[in-house]
Amino acid sequence: MELLGDILSYHQNCSADIPHSSQVQHRMAYIGTAIFTIKLLQTILPPEKASDNLPENTATAVFHLCLDTSLGSLLPSMQETAVAYLEQVNSESHDLYRRVTRAALWMESTCNFLKEVQAEGEKNWLELLELADQAIDGLPFHQHLPIIKECVHMCSYLWKFDQPSPLLQSESQKLLLKLLSHPLLPVKKETYECTLDTVKDCLGIQNLSRREPAVCAGVNFILHHRVLYEISAFGLQDSAEKVSVAAKDILLFLLKGRLTMTASSWDRFNGALYPVIPILQGYASTEDSLGNCVLLISDVSDVARDALCPRTAGLKSALRLLFTKQPAVRIAAVQQILPHLTSGDDANTTRPDLDKLLISSLPNIYCLRNPVDITLDSSNKSVLKVESVEKLFCILHSDTVAISLRRSAAEQLSVVLQDTAMHPVLKNLGITDKVVYFITESVNGNKSFDCLLEPCVCILRKLVYADPSLRHSLAQRNLLLVTLLRASLVLKENQGNGSEIAILMSLLLFDEIASIGTWSDKSARGVTLSSFSLPLTAVRRYSIPFQAATHHAVSPYCCVLPPAADLLTLSPARQVLQVAWNAAWHSGIDNLLEKLHAVACDSSEFHPDLKLSEVQLLSLQTMHLPSALQDCIQAIVTASGHRSVASALSRLCLYLLIDRLALPHVPTHSCGDTLHSLSWQAALTRFLQVRPACVEDERLLVGIVTFLNAYFKQTRAEFVSDAEDGDLRWILELLLNQETAALLHLLLGVETQASPQSPREPEELKNHVSQRLQRELTGFFNTLLLRLSHTTDRLCLALAGPFKSQLAGHLLQSLRVSDAPRFYGLPSLERTLQGMVSLTAQPGWSSHCPDLEPGSLCSKYLSGLLEVISSFYVEWGGNSLSFMGKGVTKNAIICLLHLSHEMMAKIKDKDLISQWSLGNEGTTEEASASQLGLAWLIPLWVDRDQEVRFASLGLGAALSSRPSGCQALCASCQNISGGLWGTLLNILLDQQESSMVRREAAFILQNLLVMPMPANAEEAKDSHWQHPCVHDEVTSVSLVGLPALQALLYHCQYFQSVALSASICYRGRYTFHLQPGGSSGPSIHESTSEDSENSLWFWRCEPPPPTTDSSRPSSSLSTSSTVVSNSLMRGSTPHTPKAPSPLSFTEDTPANRLMAQGQSDTDTSNSATTLDSQQGEPLATEPVVMVTPDLLMAHCGLLTNLLAILPDFTLTAIGHNQLLQVLASLVDIGPIQKCLSELRTPNILPGEREDIKSQFVTALQFVSSFCKLLESCVEANTELIGQLDLLKQLLSTLVAVLMLDPKGLDAGTRNVVCVCWKDVFMLLASLVKRDGSASHPSVSAALGRRWRAFAGTISECMSEEFADPLLHTVALQFLSTVFTEEAKCRSEELASSGSKRGTSLSDVLNGPLASELCELLLQSFEKRTLQDPLKKLTARALMTLLACSPTAQSYAARAGLIDSCVQQLKQTHSHLQLESVRPGKASHRKKEGGYLKEVKLTLEILRSTLYRNDECKVAATDARLTLAINAFWPWLLLDDPTMEAALELLCIYTANCTAACSSLCGSGPSVVPGSKGSSGSSLMHSVMKLTSLAPDNSPIQNLAFSLLTNLAVSRDCRCILQKNNFLQGFLSVPLPKAAGLKALPVGAGGGSLLGMWLRLLVSISSSEDGQQSILRVNGALELLADLALHRRHALLTLHNLCFCPANKSHVITNDKAVKVLLSCLESREMETRCMGASALWALLHNNQRAKTTLKCPTVWLKIEEAQSISKKDAESKREPLSSYLLKCLENLSQLLKS
Repeated sequence: MELLGDILSYHQNCSADIPHSSQVQHRMAYIGTAIFTIKLLQTILPPEKASDNLPENTATAVFHLCLDTSLGSLLPSMQETAVAYLEQVNSESHDLYRRVTRAALWMESTCNFLKEVQAEGEKNWLELLELADQAIDGLPFHQHLPIIKECVHMCSYLWKFDQPSPLLQSESQKLLLKLLSHPLLPVKKETYECTLDTVKDCLGIQNLSRREPAVCAGVNFILHHRVLYEISAFGLQDSAEKVSVAAKDILLFLLKGRLTMTASSWDRFNGALYPVIPILQGYASTEDSLGNCVLLISDVSDVARDALCPRTAGLKSALRLLFTKQPAVRIAAVQQILPHLTSGDDANTTRPDLDKLLISSLPNIYCLRNPVDITLDSSNKSVLKVESVEKLFCILHSDTVAISLRRSAAEQLSVVLQDTAMHPVLKNLGITDKVVYFITESVNGNKSFDCLLEPCVCILRKLVYADPSLRHSLAQRNLLLVTLLRASLVLKENQGNGSEIAILMSLLLFDEIASIGTWSDKSARGVTLSSFSLPLTAVRRYSIPFQAATHHAVSPYCCVLPPAADLLTLSPARQVLQVAWNAAWHSGIDNLLEKLHAVACDSSEFHPDLKLSEVQLLSLQTMHLPSALQDCIQAIVTASGHRSVASALSRLCLYLLIDRLALPHVPTHSCGDTLHSLSWQAALTRFLQVRPACVEDERLLVGIVTFLNAYFKQTRAEFVSDAEDGDLRWILELLLNQETAALLHLLLGVETQASPQSPREPEELKNHVSQRLQRELTGFFNTLLLRLSHTTDRLCLALAGPFKSQLAGHLLQSLRVSDAPRFYGLPSLERTLQGMVSLTAQPGWSSHCPDLEPGSLCSKYLSGLLEVISSFYVEWGGNSLSFMGKGVTKNAIICLLHLSHEMMAKIKDKDLISQWSLGNEGTTEEASASQLGLAWLIPLWVDRDQEVRFASLGLGAALSSRPSGCQALCASCQNISGGLWGTLLNILLDQQESSMVRREAAFILQNLLVMPMPANAEEAKDSHWQHPCVHDEVTSVSLVGLPALQALLYHCQYFQSVALSASICYRGRYTFHLQPGGSSGPSIHESTSEDSENSLWFWRCEPPPPTTDSSRPSSSLSTSSTVVSNSLMRGSTPHTPKAPSPLSFTEDTPANRLMAQGQSDTDTSNSATTLDSQQGEPLATEPVVMVTPDLLMAHCGLLTNLLAILPDFTLTAIGHNQLLQVLASLVDIGPIQKCLSELRTPNILPGEREDIKSQFVTALQFVSSFCKLLESCVEANTELIGQLDLLKQLLSTLVAVLMLDPKGLDAGTRNVVCVCWKDVFMLLASLVKRDGSASHPSVSAALGRRWRAFAGTISECMSEEFADPLLHTVALQFLSTVFTEEAKCRSEELASSGSKRGTSLSDVLNGPLASELCELLLQSFEKRTLQDPLKKLTARALMTLLACSPTAQSYAARAGLIDSCVQQLKQTHSHLQLESVRPGKASHRKKEGGYLKEVKLTLEILRSTLYRNDECKVAATDARLTLAINAFWPWLLLDDPTMEAALELLCIYTANCTAACSSLCGSGPSVVPGSKGSSGSSLMHSVMKLTSLAPDNSPIQNLAFSLLTNLAVSRDCRCILQKNNFLQGFLSVPLPKAAGLKALPVGAGGGSLLGMWLRLLVSISSSEDGQQSILRVNGALELLADLALHRRHALLTLHNLCFCPANKSHVITNDKAVKVLLSCLESREMETRCMGASALWALLHNNQRAKTTLKCPTVWLKIEEAQSISKKDAESKREPLSSYLLKCLENLSQLLKS
C-alpha cells in the first residue's frame, strides 16, 4: 500500500512543463492506479480498520483522490468509497473534504440560479430562493457579485402582487436581509446600490408622467419593519461610506416618496416605519436632508400635514427627541411638543403654567449627567412579609391618614419594589392605578400630593421596568405621557429630583424597540436578556438616563462566513472549486470542453481566480470519456505514422481496462457505450484490410487486435444491445470478406520484410512480434466465439457459421504446419489448441464448412488431435517425467472432449468409436486398432493435471454413451488389474480426488449400468456383455453381471462412501484453504457458506504429491476393489452389511491412489487389514476432503440406475445407510434463493456473476437428481413415503423451488430452472398420487402459503415463451394430482357434517385466487385443438380444479363455460347428423369416434363444473343442457364410455336440484315451448328404458338407477314412474336364495340389481305419493318385508311406508311386515333397532286399530326388554342415536298403556 501511495503521488505531482502526451499518460496512470488502490482496499481492508493499517502516504493519496474531480465525475461511487476510508483515517482531512464539497455545491447552485432566474417562462420560485441562498453562502469562494442584482430584482418581484405567497415573501425577505447584512463589504455595497437603483426606478420622478400605480409596488420588499430596521440601525452607520450613503438615499427616497407612491404603498410604508421610528429619530438633525426629514416625522403642525405619524404617535416621537444628544434637535422637539401641552381641554387647569423660563428648561429636562443603575433584585425569595407590605399599601391608599404618613408609606413601598418578588402582591392590590392617580391629581392642581409625586414616580418606574406588558400598556396612553411631562416640570419647579421621572419617560418612549423579538421570527435562543434592552445604536444615538442593557451590536441577520482562506490557498481544494465553477457555468463538462475547443474562454465573465489552467483542462479532457475517446479516434484517423496510431490504441485499451477494473462501480460514461456512439469502426477498417508488410505493420496490428479483443470482451452476456450486435456484424463481415480477409490468414504466420531503417533487424524481434500477433489473434477469435454464443441477432448467427468453418480450416492447417509432430513449437501448438478448444465448444461448429462434410471435418480434427496426444503423451510415456507439453495435452484432451459431443450429434455411424482408436507407427493400421483401441485414454485418467483427468474422464463418459464405446473401454482395460469397473470405482471413491473428476467417473459408471447385464451364470453364457467380472483367487470362483456388480459395491463400500460424501458436502461458493487436523483453522463441518462467501480466492482441491517412501511399483494399475474377499464368496447370495452411521464413517475409505502421472494403487487384496493398520498411524498432514453437490448429483444418478437393475439390493443399502435422509438434508432453498437474488443485483463483477450462476445451477441440478432418485425409490417401494422423517420439510423446500422466479436469467440458466421444475413436479405428483395422506397435507400447506408465487410459476410453465411441452405436461399433471386430493378432502368434509380442515390450499381454492388459475386454464384450453395432447391434460387439470373449488366453478359460469360447452354439444350434434347421411361407413365411423371423444371431454368438464354448485346448475338449466344431451342419446347408446360420462353428468346435475330433475322429465324450463310434459321422448323415459337395455350389474345400469334415484325426489318424475308402471319391474328382480340372502353383499350377483332397486324405492318412499305408488304394486310390501331383515334399504323403505296415515292399515294388516318391525327391536345393530322402533311408533300414532293389534303381552315384553337395554346403552355411550331410540321406545310404551 505504501508503494501504491508513492505511485499515486508521483503521477499526480508530475511537472506541468512536460509534453501534453506525457501529461495524458500520467493522468491515465494516476486514475488507473487510483481505481486499483480503492478496489484493493475494499478487498483486503475494512474501513473501520483503515486508521491502524493504512500508511501515511497512502492516506494522503486517498485524500487527494477524494478531491479529484475527474475521478468523481467518472466513478462517483468509487470516490464515495475513498471518502469512507478518509473518514476513518484522517478526520481533519475529511472535514476539509466536506467543506470543499459544500463550497463546490454552493458554486454549482450559483450558476444554476443565474440560469434559472434569467430563463424565460414560469419559474419555481421556492427552488430559486433555495439556490440563491446557497449562492450567497458561496460568495466568499466565487465572488460573483452579479447574482446580488438578480436576488434584489427577484425579491422586488415577489413582493409586487396584491396577494403574494406568504412563504415566498418570508424566504425572499430572509435572503434580502442576509445580503444587506453580509460581512463582505463588496457584497454589502453591491446590495445597497442595487436596492437603491430599484427604489429610484420605482419612486423616481420619471414615473409621475406614466401614471402606472403598479410601478411603485416594486419597493414593497423594502416596506417592512425588519428591512427598514436593518437599513436604519446598521446601514446608516456603516463604516463604508458607499453603504451609508446608499442607505441614506434609500430612506430619503422613501420618506419623500409620498407623491410617487400610491395610497396603499404609503400606508404600507407608514406601518413598516412605525416600529423603526425610535431608531430613525436617532439620526434627526437640522443640518442634513435626512435629519430634517426625520424631524418632520414627529411634526403634527399644518406645515407637516403629510407627516408620517398621526397626532397620537407624533407626541411620543416628539418626546423621544428630548433624549437625543443634539441640543438643536431637542430645541426643535420642544416646538413640536408645545402644541400638545397647550391644545388640550384642560390645558388651562393643569400645572404648571408654561412661562418662558419653564419652556426654556424643557430641552434639557431629561438630560442627566450620569446614567443611573436601575437594576432590581430578582431573587425568588424575599425577606419581606406580605402582611407588612399590604399594611403599607393600606396606609398609602387611605384618605384619612396624614399626608406625611402616606408619603412615608410611598417611600417605603418604593424601596419594597426593589424586590421583584413583591411586585405581584402590590399589583394585585392596584398600586399601579393608585400611583397614576396620585401623579395625575398632583398635575391637575392638588398640591397636597406634590410630596407623593417623587416616590410615586419611583414606584411606577420600577413596576414598568420589571413588567413589559404593563410598560407596553402605559406607553400607548398619550394623556399619561403628557401628565408625566407636566409632572417633570412640576418637579423642576419644585426643585425635586427629576432622574426617576426621566427614566420612566425613557422606558415608555423606547418601549417599541425594547424587545429583540420585534426584528426576528426566531427569538434569541440561549441568550438571556434583561426585561428592558435597547439596540446598541439607540444607546449610542440617545442620552439614555440609565444604564440600559443592549442588543444587536451587529445585525441580527448577519451570517457567519465559512472559513475560505485555507481552501483557496490549498491547491487541490482550489482546483476542485475551479472545476466545479466552470462545469456549472458551462452546464456540464461536455459544454465546457466544447466551448474551450471552439473559442477561447472569456475570463471576464467571472472572477479570474476561477479560470482553469491548461493542465486542468487537459486532465478533464483526458478522463471525460466522450471527448477523450473522440480524440483517440480522431488521432487514428489523422495519424501520419504508426506511433500516433499505437499511442491512441494504447489509450483506448487503457480506457477499456479502467472500465473493467472499476466493476462493480458503475462509471458515469461507460467506455463501451460511448464507443457505440462513435464511428471507430471506420477508423480501424483500413488497417484490417491489408496484410502487414513489415515488423512495424505487425506491431501496429498487434495493438489493433489487442484493442478489438478488449472491446469485445467487455460485452456482458446478460444484456446485449443492438449496438453491440452491430459491432459483431461489422467484424464478422470484415473477416469473411474475401478481398480483405487478412486476419484469418495471419493465423498461419506472416512473412515480413526488414524495415528500411534497420536492415539488420534481429530475427528474434521479428519472431517475437509474429508470435505475439498470433497469440493476440487466437485470443481475439476465442473472444468472438464466446460472444457469438450470447447473441440472438439473426444476421450475426447467419455469419457465425461461415466464420466458424473458415476458422476451423485455418486452425486445422495451423495444427499441421510441421511434418514431424514431435518437433512442434510448444507455444504455437498450445495457442492453436486453445483456439480449437474455443471453436469446438460451439455446438454445430462443423456444419458450415462448404468443402467438407461435418463427419470429414471432425475426422480430420480427430486424427490431428490423436496425433498430438500420441506425440506428447503416449510415445513419451506420459508427461510425468517432464513438464513439456503439459498445456498441449490439456488443451488437446479438452478439444477431444468437445469433439466427441459434436461427432455424437452429427455422425450417426455405428463404427464411430473405431475412429477413436489410436494406432502405432510400427504396425499396420488394423493391428494398431486391435492392439491399442482406447488404451491411450486410460493413463490420462490418472494424469497429474486435474483438468486433464476431468476432461479425459468426460471423454470416456461421452464415448460410453454408445454400447460400442462401453465395449471399447472395457477392452482397453483388460490388462489392468481390476479392469474398467475397478478403475472407475477406485477414482469415484477416492476421497482425495477432486469432486468434478469423481463425477465424470460416476457418469461412465452410469452409462455402463445401461448395458444389459446377465443376472446369473446361465444368462452369462449367452450374453455378449460379460461385465463386470470379479474373480476370487482363493476359490477360483468368478462372478459376472449383476452378482459381480453387487460384490463390487459391497466390497468397495460404495453406499457408505456416498453417505460419507453427503455428510461432508460443501455447498458454499468460495472457501479459504482449510487446515485439517489443527486447532487453529475451522474444520470442514464448521465452515459454512456464510463464513466463506467473502473470501477472495476460489479454493481448488489439489491432489497431494506422491509419497517418497512408497514401495509400490508404478506400473500396476490395480485397484482396491479388484479382489473380492473369500467370506463374500462363501455365501449363497450377496448381501449388504449393516453400515455405520454416516457421521461416524470418517476413515474407512478405499486406499489412496498415487497421484503421479501414470501411477495408481497397487494390488491390495487385503485392503481391510491395510486400512485397519492405517487408522492407528497418525498422518503428518491429513488430506482435506472437499465434496461438492456436483459429485452428489452424479451419485444420485448412479443410485437411480442401480435401482433400475438391482431394486431390492439398492433399496436395502439406501435404507441401511440412511442415504435419503442425508441427501434430503442437503436440499436447501436458502442458498438457491440467495444466489437468485444476487444474480439480479446490478453492477456485479462478471467473474463473480459466473461463480454465482455456477452455484445456482449446481444446486438446482442436485435438486433435480435427488428428485429423480427419490421418485425411483418411491416407485420401487411405496411404503417408503411414510417412513421418511424429513418428508414435511423436504416437501416444503421442493414447493419453494417451484416458487423461483426465472425472469432476468439467461437462456441456459433458465433452462436449468425448467429442468429442475420438471423433476420436482414429477416427484411431488408421484408422492401425492401414491400416498396422499402422508404427502398431500404438507404440499397443500406449502402451496397455500405462497400461492401467488406458485401461480406465477404455473403461468410461466404454460406460457408460449417457454415453449417446453414436457414442463407444461408435468405441471398440468401435478395440478390434476393435487386438486384430485383436494376434491377428495372436500367430499370428506361435506360427508362429515361440513366440518372444515382449514388447510391453506383449501382457503386459496375457496378464495378469489382460484379464479385467476381457472382463467389461465380456460384460456389455454380454448386455444388448443383436440389433436393437441396438451388439451386433454389441460381439461383434466381444469376439471379437478372445478371439482374442488366453488370459486372456480362460479368464475367458469360467469365466463360462459357452461354456455360454450352446451353450444359445443349442439354443434357437434349437427356435425354428427351431417356425417350420418353421408356415404362411406369407414370414414364416417372414424369422424364419429373423434366427435364422440370431444363430446365425452365436454361432458366431463360440465360434470366438474356442476359438482355441488347450485349456481352452475341454474346456469346449465338456463342453457338447456338436458335437450343437448337428449339429442345425443342415439349416439350415446352406441358408445359406452360417452354414455357413462353423460349419466355421471346427469347424476351430478340432478343431485339436490329439483329444477334439473324436472328438466329431465320434459316439464322443466329447459323444454322447448309447446312440448308436453308427458311426452314419451323425454330424457327420463330414455333412462328408464336404459335400465332394461343395459347389461345387468353394468356401470351403465348402475348409473341409470342412480340417476332415477335422484330424479325420484321430483314429483313429476315420480308421476312418470307411476304412469309407466316402472315399479312393476321390482317384482321381477331375481332374488338370491333364502339361505344365502343375508350373506350376499349388495354388489354381488343378483344382489347388485336388487340393491339398485332398493335404493330407488327408498328415494321414492320419501314422499306420500311415492309410498302409495309402491303399495299399488301387488306383492311389493310382502317382498320388502321378506328383504327387510337382510337389506337395510328394504327396511328403510318399509320404515318410510309406516309414516303415511293412508298406508298404516296396509302395513298393520300385513303380519309379515309387523313381525319384521318387531324383530328389529331384538337386533344387535342400534340403527336397525331405531328404524324398527320409529316405524312402530309411527304406526301407533293416531291409529287405534294398530294399538289394538299390538296390545299383547309378547309385544309388550319385547318393548320393555328393548327399553331396558336402550337405557343401559344411553347411559354408557351417550350418543344421539341411542337417545333417539330410547325416546321412541318410551313413546311406544306410553301409547300401548293408553
